[in-house]
Amino acid sequence: MNTKHPYLYFILFLGVSFFCIFGISWQWSQSYFALNDYALGEIVSSIPKKDLVVQLVLKKEKPQKREVKGLYLTAYSAGRAEKIDSIIDLLESTELNAVVIDIKDYSGLVLYDSGVPLVNELGLEDNRIGDVRALVDKLHEHDIYVIARQTVFQDPILAEKRPTWALKNKNGGLWRDNKGLAWVNPAMQDVWDYNVSIAKEAIHFGFDEINFDYVRFPSDGNMSLVAYTNEGKEKYEIMHDFYHYLSEELLDEPAWISLDMFGFVMERHDGMNIGQRLEDAVDETDYICPMMYPSHYPVGHLGLGNPAAYPALVIENGMNKGMEYVASSTRTEIRPWIQAFNMGAVYDGSMIRAQIDAVEKYTDGGWLLWNASNRYTSAGLETS
Repeated sequence: MNTKHPYLYFILFLGVSFFCIFGISWQWSQSYFALNDYALGEIVSSIPKKDLVVQLVLKKEKPQKREVKGLYLTAYSAGRAEKIDSIIDLLESTELNAVVIDIKDYSGLVLYDSGVPLVNELGLEDNRIGDVRALVDKLHEHDIYVIARQTVFQDPILAEKRPTWALKNKNGGLWRDNKGLAWVNPAMQDVWDYNVSIAKEAIHFGFDEINFDYVRFPSDGNMSLVAYTNEGKEKYEIMHDFYHYLSEELLDEPAWISLDMFGFVMERHDGMNIGQRLEDAVDETDYICPMMYPSHYPVGHLGLGNPAAYPALVIENGMNKGMEYVASSTRTEIRPWIQAFNMGAVYDGSMIRAQIDAVEKYTDGGWLLWNASNRYTSAGLETS
């Protein structure tokens, strides 16, 4: 046999070698593209190697879209088992189907156990939620859509610890608003990158959507003392660039994105000196969430002495004027925040229902209930 085929063993050796090399290369490429699909970057490098296989999961598709009917929870509420159980009971007995949970709030603190290097380097973490993956999994088991709320440019702790990223006062030092809070610079790419790294980590934990709040310049304080570095751009141009950046960075991630805006964006298109215009966000995000609390509209709005007492009129006016700006969009839907707290009037079931009905006349994107104290009942909601 060997005398007839002197190169047989050599050919067999080459075949086996090729097979082994192909197998190793395929495994490496799969791992490489899995990491890039998640864009975990520095986050992955912070995971102990023994846990890497457990932590990484195959990339999934975005969750199925639904008409979201949600409520807001602080990280403290989300971290309390008894509170979560009561919220699940409320959702299962009403039309509600979603929760919005703070993962980074007005303080700038990251409210879960984060692996983002800068969070750990600067001590920006306060784990109030606990096991965030277990929480998201528990809510998903009850078919609850889970949204992570993340504040962006009002970030006083980051501004204090990384002052080169903060808005400056023309007289020196950090600029501060009326509450004494410092803000990070909305025009700075480093700030954008930092927030995207947190968003991607939250998506990795299973959140269905990232809801970005404080996506604007500051609105109160001595604005004449702010030393802007906008390079000649209008504030709304800076914000459009940021929205576009979020779209590019997160478009292929397995989660939707939404932007919170002042309620007046539905009626005003001058940027309101904070850089928020409806038209700049259309087609750059999946949902725009105007905060249409009737109590927050000024006396005299629509000729009303107390807009809070007329929720249906206030909401319908805003929806009617704003919807034309998203009518031609194939991506962006309007999903307002509505009032579930007493201010300007007692917001009982009839007041809450009036807002819901006004919203649902114009959009099937849904609505979100806001109560800062997280006190919710079935009042005004359809029950099952």
